[in-house]
Amino acid sequence: MTNSFHSITVERAAEAYVLSRGKARFLSIAQAIRAIRTLIPTCRATDRDLEEILAAASIVHGVPVAFDTKTADGLAPQLHS
Repeated sequence: MTNSFHSITVERAAEAYVLSRGKARFLSIAQAIRAIRTLIPTCRATDRDLEEILAAASIVHGVPVAFDTKTADGLAPQLHS
């Protein structure tokens, strides 16, 4: 008997994370990026790419988002629903 594991895509990891946060008040983009990078250490997507993927999944599933990653221009984090 052999064990085989399906590879997980960044998009699937993002969607799974968003769905796991459905009962929370909001999804923290910064925490989600850390979680995905922990799950997929070889992830080649930029933080900006992950932010867009996570935001899109949050919109689809109706989960409010906190864009709380540090920005180059120093803007404060914002909550969007």
